[in-house]
Amino acid sequence: MDENLRRDIILDNYQNPRNKEIVLDKRYIKVNSNNESCIDNIDIYVLIEDDILKDIKFSGEACAISTSSTSIMIQNLIGKSVSESKMYIENFENMVQELAYDNNLLNEALVYSEIYKQGNRKNCALLPYIGLKKAIKQYEKN
Repeated sequence: MDENLRRDIILDNYQNPRNKEIVLDKRYIKVNSNNESCIDNIDIYVLIEDDILKDIKFSGEACAISTSSTSIMIQNLIGKSVSESKMYIENFENMVQELAYDNNLLNEALVYSEIYKQGNRKNCALLPYIGLKKAIKQYEKN
């Protein structure tokens, strides 16, 4: 991916994050993800009905990488099944960890395909995925 396009996508999703709002609806599963080594602290709200991620929102304070990664993740996963979401998460984690992944599944999340070059930024990109995995586990437990 072209470096300028990569930068534009990250900045756009940082400056204009999609689905950033606090949710008070009790039907949503709320989880927190934070990075102990920086300011990143986000709440993720997930509405799962009939095994479909019907809606996802987030709130909190985070760096450009965490905020944009959350915004992009949400856009890619609303409307997906739990199993499709797990596959997406696994592929994203593999990409960040320099393992084999299917780039056809990740769409704009491919902007983080070289984040491994900045080891300390991996956690920033992975933060929303950690939260979403917690929410899915809660859903499956119930």
